[in-house]
Amino acid sequence: MSAVISAKGLSKSYGKHLAVDNISFDIPAGRIIGLIGPNGSGKTTTLKAALGLIPFDGQLTVLGMDPRTDRDALMQDVCFIADVAILPRWLRVGDAIDFVEGVHPRFNRKKAEHYLANTKLKPSMKVKEMSKGMVAQLHLALVMAIDAKLLVLDEPTLGLDIMYRKQFYQNLLEDYFDENKTIVITTHQVEEVEHILTDLMFIREGKIVLSASMDEVGERYTEVMVAGDKLNAANALQPIDQRTVFGKSVMLFDGVSRAQLAALGETRNISVADLFVATMKGTYA
Repeated sequence: MSAVISAKGLSKSYGKHLAVDNISFDIPAGRIIGLIGPNGSGKTTTLKAALGLIPFDGQLTVLGMDPRTDRDALMQDVCFIADVAILPRWLRVGDAIDFVEGVHPRFNRKKAEHYLANTKLKPSMKVKEMSKGMVAQLHLALVMAIDAKLLVLDEPTLGLDIMYRKQFYQNLLEDYFDENKTIVITTHQVEEVEHILTDLMFIREGKIVLSASMDEVGERYTEVMVAGDKLNAANALQPIDQRTVFGKSVMLFDGVSRAQLAALGETRNISVADLFVATMKGTYA
């Protein structure tokens, strides 16, 4: 199996609306991929297709299986976290552990209990008594205790405060991820996951507009705060985006050598958030 997820000509329509438009991509094992896009761009639809939750057109294999026909087998090796508010409010911590242990053969109860021992959660506590951050801790404990090959996170920290968000991703790296696992994350808080990502996929209006490793992003894209007397020379190199910061022109270049750009002004690596804004310009018009 060469790819954990492989899509060729993947499409999905809702009535006349084409949510995912003939996209193709491969996600290898041992990577953490940020699937980033505006609301309505098709990212959640793509994840739902991969999880076997919706029908689709084209080819899509996940862990070598077709999610439309092999979903039961597939979900033995896949975990999914969406908005943590989905847990029933009457559910107790101990009952949640008992339930997952009963339905998933690869759940490690001791591992879940070890993780929860470092939180304020007690076996008798109900979801309705917890803050949203505590619910996220419970959800994460249940998922990290399953020895899954693929973890899909769809806005997993939505609504959590910054402390819980940082702790969530730190635990994910320290206690879950290894070279045999793959994580796909969608989030609007790209600045908080940038440091853990190995790969980026930007999706816009149902199409993949950027697919690259973080190393490739660092090599391809450079921002330059252009000196006033270098504007003509900079424009001649065809920047893909331009903005003004404190009255100075900041230009973004794709594939132009750093040495060549250094002659135009101060250079820097672009952040994922700034690259996303530059790529998505016009989407919110």
